[in-house]
Amino acid sequence: MTIVQTLSTTAVPALEVSGLTVGYEDRNGWRTAVHGIDFTVAAGEVVALVGESGSGKSSTAQAIIGLLPENGRLESGSVRLNGQDIARWPQKRLNGIRGSVVSLIPQDPGNSLNPVKTIGRQVAEILTIHGRASGAQAHAIAIDLLHRVGLHQPKLRAEQYPHELSGGMKQRVLIAIAIALKPSLIIADEPTSALDVTVQRHILELIDLLRQESGTAVLLVTHDLGVAADRSDRLIVLQNGCVQEQGRTTEILRRPQSSYTRQLLSDAPSLNAKPAPVAAIAANASGDPSPDIIVVENLIQDFGQSSGAGFRAVDDISFRVRTGTTHAIVGESGSGKTTTIRAIAGFQRATRGKISIDGLDLASLKGETLRLFRRKIQLVYQNPFGSLDPHQTVRRIVEEPLLNFDRTSKAERLEKVSAMIEKVGLPNDVLQRRPQALSGGQRQRVAIARALVLDPRILVLDEAVSALDVTVQAQILALLAQLQQDLGLTYLFVSHDLSVVRQIADTVSVLNNGKLVDGGSVEQVFGSPQSAYTRELLDAIPGKRYQTLTHSALTSAG
Repeated sequence: MTIVQTLSTTAVPALEVSGLTVGYEDRNGWRTAVHGIDFTVAAGEVVALVGESGSGKSSTAQAIIGLLPENGRLESGSVRLNGQDIARWPQKRLNGIRGSVVSLIPQDPGNSLNPVKTIGRQVAEILTIHGRASGAQAHAIAIDLLHRVGLHQPKLRAEQYPHELSGGMKQRVLIAIAIALKPSLIIADEPTSALDVTVQRHILELIDLLRQESGTAVLLVTHDLGVAADRSDRLIVLQNGCVQEQGRTTEILRRPQSSYTRQLLSDAPSLNAKPAPVAAIAANASGDPSPDIIVVENLIQDFGQSSGAGFRAVDDISFRVRTGTTHAIVGESGSGKTTTIRAIAGFQRATRGKISIDGLDLASLKGETLRLFRRKIQLVYQNPFGSLDPHQTVRRIVEEPLLNFDRTSKAERLEKVSAMIEKVGLPNDVLQRRPQALSGGQRQRVAIARALVLDPRILVLDEAVSALDVTVQAQILALLAQLQQDLGLTYLFVSHDLSVVRQIADTVSVLNNGKLVDGGSVEQVFGSPQSAYTRELLDAIPGKRYQTLTHSALTSAG
């Protein structure tokens, strides 16, 4: 009897984890990351494992499938797959069930596919490895799988390489590989965290459809409470490697028992439609309207292509931003968001149209005047792990813009840097540390301090909170609101996350394929969207189950 036959589906849970303890070795010895956790996943059930970075979610998922990194080990506990304990199986034996009995959909589709193999070959390999099909038959099944996961022109996609596919397409390929052999359990490790909201919804609906068709159990690992709320039957909340609570999703959403769970639910933007402090500030400042500090009129941005054909990335976009307010530019990948903000920040010349910043026509600026203009408008990027030089101390990182623009003494620079570090809520002792010694939230505070040290009037925030956990995200949004109030800053907030935009912005422009399809106040655009595209974006925001439960509870209480 083969291993696969031994692990056939029975009445026992598809997955039963008991006393799971995982540790890692570092320079100080062994540290425990997961502390004796217990849970089950039944056939056809979706269980969401939620928590922030460092909570032990990924360590748990990796331990289940035997893919812990070299410095990690399963210290104790059992992992029963269809009743059989696989916790201490050697890798060769585990290879026999990976893909056939248990499959993993990894987080990053960009790094999970082989760049030098065609898509069809990579899907067919899982069939060949497990002896289910080979040659032309495996290739035909691969094309059918690509069709099943919703890829248009599957025969064409099968002949393409990963770099020729979008992020959403790559994730669908990974799902095709994961379901090829109809496993008993699929572990989906942050399967949509890098995807646009509408692509995210399509991927999650696809996983759910496949679960319904084959009775596959799904362990959904995510930090997104909105996704977990909408898509899971049961929730397991992890913090620092310990289970804070677990139970039916609807019950936890209605009556969370752990203070940590309550904090997560309160901080998740997709679960809360409440206005953020920034929008309230703008409302309180009403009276005489403030002047427009950013004016974009009929912006067009063309790019040449190697084939000789031109590509229009931005097509006749116009909007205005009042001083001291927050304007959001939203849209999915390829919508023209990044191209628009690069033109506004003076990093590229518009093909046509006019951009005016604080009364200055950008087309008239060049040389030294353009360089000096850039201190008026500063950028904060998406990834605090990639935007800070790992070899520099925090002091040097924040000080560097002053060296480029101001001729001041070392003591004056240190005083300015220290004051800015304090302004963003960091202790002074971080100045001597390097980025790797800081958390994600601390790094983003450093990036904000660096942007503010030149006293700009405008901050461009390019997906500045999308890489952060929900509680850290909430802290950064509150910080931005306070800084705007204290310093009179204007924000240009670029995001694909409409739930965050709903909280932080006063006005919004919605872009689709380089065109402006909706614009105006957040209340107007979210309340009465004019385009089908905006309605689709709004409809794809996760967390509707939580909002429905909350509304029902309030109605009953009233």
